[in-house]
Amino acid sequence: MAIAISVNDYLISHQIPFKLVSHPYSETAVQSAISAGIPQRQVAKAVLLEDHQGQRLLAILPADRRLRLNLLGQMLDRSLSVVPEVKAAQRFPDCQFGAVPALGQAYHLMMVVDDTLLEQSQVFFEAGDHQQLVKVMQRDFGKLMLDHRHGQFSIQPEVDYGQRRIN
Repeated sequence: MAIAISVNDYLISHQIPFKLVSHPYSETAVQSAISAGIPQRQVAKAVLLEDHQGQRLLAILPADRRLRLNLLGQMLDRSLSVVPEVKAAQRFPDCQFGAVPALGQAYHLMMVVDDTLLEQSQVFFEAGDHQQLVKVMQRDFGKLMLDHRHGQFSIQPEVDYGQRRIN
């Protein structure tokens, strides 16, 4: 499969230069980063969220970080939950199951982006399949995220080495 039509059309119509980066099949953003030889902090993963009124938004954060759902909910003054992958797939009909692009605008979704991504020199995100990433430079990623809320709502996960925990 190639880049999702919605993603491709959105980037072209908004004159955002991009490149496609192929990698071996992977199911997670972390696996995509590793298989493509890209720092995990530069790969954006998208998590579809929903509030109690059924309004959905896409949280965009680095692959190597975990979403702090309560913190994001406080930031947005909304109670949020993660949309199950089966339901999320319906929102992205031109994408393979589980390959959610970090480009909510192409799917008429509000977004919120973690500040950590805005600090990267380049950002990669799912193209809509499990074998390609879209690469955009920082200034272009900033343009894509310009009209969307941002803040610090992710955390570096702890790594457990036996009894010792390391952040």
